[in-house]
Amino acid sequence: MKVVVTGAAGMIGSNLVHGLNKIGIDDVIAVDDMTDGAKYKNLLGAQLSDYFDKHEFYARFARGEFGHVDAVLHQGACSDTMEHNGHFMMETNYRCSKDLLDACQAQGTRLLYASSAATYGGSASFREEPEFERPLNVYGYSKLLFDNVVRRTLPSAGTQIVGFRYFNVYGPREQHKARMASVAYHHFNQFADAGKVKLFGEYGGYGPGQQSRDFVFVDDVVAVNLWFLEHPEQSGIFNLGSGRAQPFNDVAVATVNAARALKGEPALALDELVRQGLVEYIGFPAALVGKYQCFTQADLARLRATGCDHRFADVAHGVQAYVNWLAQTPH
Repeated sequence: MKVVVTGAAGMIGSNLVHGLNKIGIDDVIAVDDMTDGAKYKNLLGAQLSDYFDKHEFYARFARGEFGHVDAVLHQGACSDTMEHNGHFMMETNYRCSKDLLDACQAQGTRLLYASSAATYGGSASFREEPEFERPLNVYGYSKLLFDNVVRRTLPSAGTQIVGFRYFNVYGPREQHKARMASVAYHHFNQFADAGKVKLFGEYGGYGPGQQSRDFVFVDDVVAVNLWFLEHPEQSGIFNLGSGRAQPFNDVAVATVNAARALKGEPALALDELVRQGLVEYIGFPAALVGKYQCFTQADLARLRATGCDHRFADVAHGVQAYVNWLAQTPH
């Protein structure tokens, strides 16, 4: 099987490359922008058949220069929700994806791509239906616009098209994401540097650290992508989260206790962590007021209806595995 992974040096893309290798797929063409050269570390140890810069790949693929490609796992995007350059965002996330979809359909290539839970924005419900899609920023809108193109294409599509609305993904190989890296990553580094982690205080009717998200471990994201790769008869747009909302406090507790365990120290409850100053609450940033999702939780009914019964890690187990990886990996 010949597979292309775009955004291959990014967090989800690189984990997908390694996941493909683990199931015996090594004819993998990696596509990315390696201007940030340090991202090469995410692909160390991976088996690739080729690598192309994103600025040359898409036009060459559309011309059919790579022969028959079985599937494209399209993770390439600008994922910075604070990016306000709408022209750049639409060109990168929408137009590039639309052109890729057209090329895939013309060549009989399957397309599995990254959408986002940001398409729901200010909604209180998270089902893959238009009435719940209310993006709060141009990033979410760029993802929604492409999802809507896919919806129009699906009835006449000649090959599999799958969109995954990723919720809050955390896990290995995200160090290059800087401010957009996961809370678990920032907590790990805060605790290592300062001996404490910081969380937002009260906001949006939620108490300190009680704002809740659907946190999904990247290994689970890879597993679901590979399940669909092995089930080409399934198409559609699906939520990809754990189906379980957990407060940011849970991430802090899991991170600190995992780091303490590495030093042979016992686990502590949240109230004790706060009392000892190991968890600290800070004021909510003015720049995020009105632009922040205080609660997300993936509705997995549509995913489960396909027959995908993958079981997702909760924060306690996923973050512990991630902290152990971070502690063992130079970054």
